[in-house]
Amino acid sequence: MCSWFASGMAQDGNTAYSFLDIPVSAHSAALGGNNVSLIEDDVTLMFSNPALLANVSDNTLNLNFMTYIAGTNKLSAGYAKTLGERSTLGFGVSYLNYGSMTKTTEHMEELGKFSAKDIDVQGAFCYNLSDHWTGAVTAKALFSNYGEFSSVGLGVDLGLSYYDDVRGWSVGIVGQNLGGQVKAFEEDLESMPFNLAIGISKDVPNSPFRLSFTFDNLTHWSKDYYYDISGEEESFGKRLIKHLSLGADIFPSSNTWVAVGYSFRRSKEMKVADESAHWAGFSLGAGVSIKKFKLGLAYGKYHVGASSLLVNASFSL
Repeated sequence: MCSWFASGMAQDGNTAYSFLDIPVSAHSAALGGNNVSLIEDDVTLMFSNPALLANVSDNTLNLNFMTYIAGTNKLSAGYAKTLGERSTLGFGVSYLNYGSMTKTTEHMEELGKFSAKDIDVQGAFCYNLSDHWTGAVTAKALFSNYGEFSSVGLGVDLGLSYYDDVRGWSVGIVGQNLGGQVKAFEEDLESMPFNLAIGISKDVPNSPFRLSFTFDNLTHWSKDYYYDISGEEESFGKRLIKHLSLGADIFPSSNTWVAVGYSFRRSKEMKVADESAHWAGFSLGAGVSIKKFKLGLAYGKYHVGASSLLVNASFSL
């Protein structure tokens, strides 16, 4: 059972480190989960798109806490430091603790307890290519330990961001998790959960609203995933919608935000047979900025059996 757990928790199809899909940013989570185009002074957005570091204040420290599923919590932290007028460095770490679990034989005989955890350590470099374009790269080291099984992985994120402050719209493009294991759990080395994502955020003229559209997992088009209840293969339009997350911000004041979002992919993945997705796919959140301190909260469902609360706290030193 221990080997089954290690394999199951580590993989998403033929990939390892699927915990990287869990959001770190409360604002991104509130808008559907993986927003890559937000232009905000928010260091947690580097985990979605490292090019968004260009908008973060110098010397910003960030701490985060997330309840995931029963007995599982995620801790993370980020830091941003500007270098001159065009460059920014970012550092981040995430720790997902699955708690204590029972090790059993295939006949369900208990053999004792074991712990399970995933760790992501990363560094990012962001550079302003022009007045509108920003490019960035993140290098990450990944460590997983499930009882007697462990693995090590190395990966890279590549991000671009375009921002037109006059027209109030921005575009983000990111390739996340390029890389794979350098030390496998058992014998076979596995890749990381690569994700290509494109997003657009647009201010609604003469209003306190902003809309966001994010398409992710754009390299994953397995035909097995795209059949409706009748067994017929779905059209390209319906397939594309299942890669879409919709989000809307409202800004009650200059230092507060409230956001709601919906992820079509998460809703589909969490449906059990023909049952309801139990509100999976929907998310919401809010944030406030008081001088140098920022607080963000988000609620969402990333597992059928549990809801998650994500808390971000950042301070410009």
